Amino acid sequence: MSEFVIPEVRDLARTVVEQHFALPRAAELKNTFSKLFSYHLGCLESGARFETSSILVTGRSRAGKTKEIRNLLSQFNQSQAMLPTGEPARFVECVLSGKGTWKDLGRDTARAIGYPLGENSRLTQAEIWNVVVREAKLSGVIGIHYDETQHIFFTSSEKERLTILDSFKTLMKSHEWPLMLIFSGVPELTNFLKQEQQLFNLVHQVPFNDISLPDDLETVHEIVCSFAMLGNAEVEEKLRTQNFYERLVAGSAYRWGLVCVLVVDAISEAKIRSDTHLRLEHFVDSWVAKTSMSKAASPYFHSNFKAAYRIDHPFIEKLS
Repeated sequence: MSEFVIPEVRDLARTVVEQHFALPRAAELKNTFSKLFSYHLGCLESGARFETSSILVTGRSRAGKTKEIRNLLSQFNQSQAMLPTGEPARFVECVLSGKGTWKDLGRDTARAIGYPLGENSRLTQAEIWNVVVREAKLSGVIGIHYDETQHIFFTSSEKERLTILDSFKTLMKSHEWPLMLIFSGVPELTNFLKQEQQLFNLVHQVPFNDISLPDDLETVHEIVCSFAMLGNAEVEEKLRTQNFYERLVAGSAYRWGLVCVLVVDAISEAKIRSDTHLRLEHFVDSWVAKTSMSKAASPYFHSNFKAAYRIDHPFIEKLS
């Protein structure tokens, strides 16, 4: 065994990394997706020309957008919904970067479908998207999830942004094979998409909101207990309180994804110590190790924990 491997942490990661905790928003996302896909499928079966729709999922960083969408699309791809072409319908994912040109977008999209284009390709914008549409139809790809979509807009000029938005619109309006799109990113993404009104008219918005207390306390409780169970740990009684959950949420900047991170970090501390109970000290020590703050400055002891930390920048004190 390597001296750099902590077996308890490795085993915990192997158990929890693919776990998906279904929040109420998952049902809203699935319902929206199912409605749009069903309409899309009906239009394909009719043989008539049509414009398809897209979904815009927004939320702050570490709100859990990517994992929620990937879980949905994994279930969809496994469902084997059949297309008129005889192929099972598939959705693919394309993670966008800040390179910010339509050629980068086209190459990334083609690669996601399974048809890589060379870096030195001399294809025009129209030719690239014709390749994408053709290969998508041949392989049963009916849609693309563009993850972190805002990145391609932040570093691009206004002219480049409009070209990229036009490329998205072209995919959705293709006469040969309209492609459903899912855009996910931070809330600012909405304003970028609004710059192309025809595209935005085809968008259905599904916002991923922050944790709201006290409404979400029961769900936070279920997350803590569920992850502890996966780690074969029992949650000590004094953690099962509203006060603790409020402190955990404040330390997580009210983001669902970060709640899960802090809980798993605490369980790792418990596993390393061979402790069968998940205790307050595990949360405190993992916070100190993560932030270099004193124990007294952690949300678990801070007297003003609800106002002490920057919601826009997790794990940073407002006064620091």
